[in-house]
Amino acid sequence: MRLAKFCLALALSFAAAPKTTAVSAEGTATWRTVENINGWEAVGRLSISGATMCTGALVAPNLVLTAAHCLYNPATGRKVRANRITFQAGLAEGRAVAERRVVSATAHPQYRHNKGGNAQVGHDLALLTLDTPIGSEVAPLAFQGRPEKGDILSVVAYTVGNRQDPRMAYPCQVLARKRATLVLNCEVDFGASGAPVFALQNGQRPYLVSVISAKAEMAGQDVSVGTSLDPSVIQMLANRS
Repeated sequence: MRLAKFCLALALSFAAAPKTTAVSAEGTATWRTVENINGWEAVGRLSISGATMCTGALVAPNLVLTAAHCLYNPATGRKVRANRITFQAGLAEGRAVAERRVVSATAHPQYRHNKGGNAQVGHDLALLTLDTPIGSEVAPLAFQGRPEKGDILSVVAYTVGNRQDPRMAYPCQVLARKRATLVLNCEVDFGASGAPVFALQNGQRPYLVSVISAKAEMAGQDVSVGTSLDPSVIQMLANRS
């Protein structure tokens, strides 16, 4: 049940550490269950030490992208052993299209975990290596584009209230951007950490543009905070895995 909570200034200034806060207001995006898993099989649930969960996305047959803070025990702040993490691709109605155990986990080199829960926005990324590659039944997701303020995106996630089925939030508007950090008007719940954020185009397969890092409050509105994806960063993580 990992998802940090923050209070953000409307100007999106991260010069000072964000302040944790409770979140209560309704978001503006509509969440619905993904009725047909076809096309979304690359999104999966990460079961961590049999106790907590995050969401991840297959980006290569043997690589899953998620949030770096998912690699740490929220109670102790200690890093979880990689082999205690399982990825269930395309989990729907309690059944996964493919299931693999993780053998190694590589966080962004600039990520420093804070036991207090303040995830480092902009660097909260990790790449997980699976014990065996997933076959052609699950097509890895591709990266493309750089979302900017005003863009409309979508989030697909598993949460504590919907552990067995993915849910999609749409439309999610980019309210602000600063360097590699995005603020979206989507309200997210625990378990959505690491969830992929998609750009949708008619007639094309959705492509990855961000990963959910935290839930937050900005000017009294519930929002989510994501790390924008740079293909060069993903390649760097893959080279370090």
